Amino acid sequence: MMTWAAAGLSVLALTACSVPRGSALSSEILSEQNSDAPSYQVVSVTRDNVAELTAWPVTGWKGEYKWLANPRGPQSQLIRTGDVVSVVVWDNQDNSLLSNGVSKQASLPPMVVSATGMIFMPYVGEVEIRNLTQPAARAKIQEAMTEVAPEAQVQLAVQQGAGNAADLVGGVSAPGSYPLPSRNYSILSLIAAGGGIRPGLENPLVRLLRGGHVYEIRAEQLMADPNLNTILRGGDKVVVAEDDRFFTALGATGREEVVPFTRESLTAMEALSTVGGLSDSRADLKSVLVLRDYPVDDTVPTPEGADYSAKGPLQEQVVFAFDLTSADGLFAARKFEINPKDTVLGTETVVTSARTVLGLIGSVVGVTNAVNNLAE
Repeated sequence: MMTWAAAGLSVLALTACSVPRGSALSSEILSEQNSDAPSYQVVSVTRDNVAELTAWPVTGWKGEYKWLANPRGPQSQLIRTGDVVSVVVWDNQDNSLLSNGVSKQASLPPMVVSATGMIFMPYVGEVEIRNLTQPAARAKIQEAMTEVAPEAQVQLAVQQGAGNAADLVGGVSAPGSYPLPSRNYSILSLIAAGGGIRPGLENPLVRLLRGGHVYEIRAEQLMADPNLNTILRGGDKVVVAEDDRFFTALGATGREEVVPFTRESLTAMEALSTVGGLSDSRADLKSVLVLRDYPVDDTVPTPEGADYSAKGPLQEQVVFAFDLTSADGLFAARKFEINPKDTVLGTETVVTSARTVLGLIGSVVGVTNAVNNLAE
C-alpha cells in the first residue's frame, strides 16, 4: 500500500514548479534586466539615487495642485458690470432740468452697468462707476451733475447682477448660484452656504474655475490653512469632487485593491502602510516593486548598454525595486514618491512556494498513512 505515497510524491515532484502562488517571484520579474534586449527597465532604488528618481517626469497627474493666494478685498462691495443702479437726483432749483415745479426729485429708470463700466446720466453723458464702492460712485455722479445742477444731491442704490454671484456646482448639499454679499466673501463661506461638503465623498477635492483657468486643492488642506481660503469673484464656479487619483496594490501586500490617494503625495512606505503592510508569511522583503508607465516622450536616450539615467527613464515601462531588509532600502522607500496609477507589488518569497509544496506532500502522506491504517 505504500505505492500510494510513492505515487503521490512522484506527482508532486513533477508539478512543484507549477504550484499556484499568490504573487510573482522577484526572480521572474527582475531577470529581465539581464536580457540582451529588455522590454522594460529595472531600477534599484537606494538613498544615493532616490533624489534623482524623484526629479523624473511625473506620471498620472500634474504633480501638484495649483491654488490661488488669499488677497483681501475692500470692505465695501464694488460695482461690477451687470449690476443694476437706481439714481434719484434731488434739486431744489426753480428752473431745474431734472425736477418739475411740484417735486424736487427726479427718479431715473434703473440702469445696467455696461460692459465698459458706464451708466448714462441725462444732460451729463456716460459716467464710469465700475470697480467703485457705492459711496464713491454716488460722489462721482454728483460731481458730474454740478455743471447742470450745481446744488443737486444724488441718491444711489445698487442691486447685484449676475456678475456678482458665484456658482456652487456640485459636491455639496445645496448646489446653486449664490450672490456675493461682499468683496470679502471666501470660498469656504460659499461652501458653507451650500450646506457643506456632501457626506460620503472620499478624499474631497475643491476645484475653482475662473477666467478659463482651473485651480484645485484638497478640502482638508483648504480648511486647515486660513491663508488658502481665497476670496471669490463674480462669475466664479466651484466644484467639490472626489480625488480620482489611485494606485494599485497587488501580490503579498496586506490588501490587494485599488487604493485612493489619502493625501496630496504618498511615499512608497506610506503606500505600503495604507494597505496594511506586507504579508509576514509570504512577502519577499528584498524585492518590493513599483511598476510605472511613462509616455514615450519622457524617455531619454542614453549610451548603448546603460541601465540607468539620472535624467529620466530609458524605456516606457519601468520597475523600481526596493530591498526592505536593509536600512538603505527602508530610507529610500520613505522618500520615493508613488505616482497615480502606479502598481505596488509585493513579490513572493521562494520559501513560501516550498512551504506550499511541503504542505501538499504532507497532506498526501497523511492521507496515505490513514489508508494504510484502515487496510491493516
